[in-house]
Amino acid sequence: MTDPYYDVCGTGPVLLLVPGGAGHPMGLEPMTRRLARRFTVVTYDPLGLAHGRLGLPVADQRVEEWSDGARRVLDQVLPDGESACVLGTSSGGIAALDLVARHPERLRHVVAHEPPCVAALPDGARQRDRFREVYDTYRAAGPQAAAARLVAVLQERTVQDGDPEGRPLTDEEESSSPMALFLAHVLRQFTSYVPHPAPAAVRLSLAAGADSRGG
Repeated sequence: MTDPYYDVCGTGPVLLLVPGGAGHPMGLEPMTRRLARRFTVVTYDPLGLAHGRLGLPVADQRVEEWSDGARRVLDQVLPDGESACVLGTSSGGIAALDLVARHPERLRHVVAHEPPCVAALPDGARQRDRFREVYDTYRAAGPQAAAARLVAVLQERTVQDGDPEGRPLTDEEESSSPMALFLAHVLRQFTSYVPHPAPAAVRLSLAAGADSRGG
């Protein structure tokens, strides 16, 4: 078992960030800088994509593997006797839900931002089928066509049938694209995850962006 990949900045109480997608922390820098004014921000990189592993083969991912890695990160960075806050977004939010359910020790407050746990919804089977269509589109026509279908699924729009434009990626192209890795190895597995009850001792908040209102 290799050591988990993560970065640390700021000072104060520990706040663990779990990125979405395939776990690459790209795009989180502005938020990280703001949070680092008040917290020791620990940014977890589950696949090491920002730590020299982008371009290497990736297997299908499991939520439990990400949350186990997050627990190991906390074991390394938390001072004795202290607890941590956790912020996970999208697929990282799903990992955060599993973390609080299976590894609540030393957690104080967990925020799951828009975790797409559609299996927990009344129409979960239909939602899983729609995400499977996104995966099938990716395999048939590549990431751009799949991303367009994914947006339609998230917005609950009807997708027009027909052959999507694009081409499948080679193994080398896929391993070098965080988006492609997400579509190939994270999307189906994570959206099929069914959350477990969280212990009452840990505060759990579900969050959504202002632009997601009514979605």
